[in-house]
Amino acid sequence: MATKIRLQRRGRKGYAFYSIVAADVRAPRDGKFIEKIGTYNPNTNPATVDLNFERALYWVEVGAQPTDTVRSILSKEGVMLMKHLNGGVRKGAFDEATAQAKFEAWKNEKDAKASAFANQKAADKKAAAEARLAAEKEVNAKIAEKVAEKKAAEAAAKAEAEAAAAAEAQGETEAPAEETEATAAE
Repeated sequence: MATKIRLQRRGRKGYAFYSIVAADVRAPRDGKFIEKIGTYNPNTNPATVDLNFERALYWVEVGAQPTDTVRSILSKEGVMLMKHLNGGVRKGAFDEATAQAKFEAWKNEKDAKASAFANQKAADKKAAAEARLAAEKEVNAKIAEKVAEKKAAEAAAKAEAEAAAAAEAQGETEAPAEETEATAAE
């Protein structure tokens, strides 16, 4: 019986969610399967993969052919590398401990790259937010400066009007005083 490792569609319209299954090649995409070995959710960022590593490795080693998408998923999870390393062990190129050490080194490097990428992305996001905040503060400072100029102009105009009114009022009060002085002097 020829076996294939493929995706089986789940979820609603516009929000696909996939099961990774080992199935007979003659079975329909969403039909009968032999074993479910994981899930794949492309709706998250980054896509979420939950895989039973041992069972996926078993099926690949017994000859199940993965589809292109599943092959990519298995490669990213390290199943295809482990199959390759196990082939080297069977041929006598190196022992099981060396194969496991190579796999762990690859996994640690992959995790380091992923965490560095996540840290870089977070730093870029923070820098962009700080740049937006600085630009907004600059715009707000310009607006505050214009408002202060406008208020200063209004205050100057009001003070000028009050001074004119005070001068006019003082002129009226001085005029009667002069008249009373002039009438008193006569």
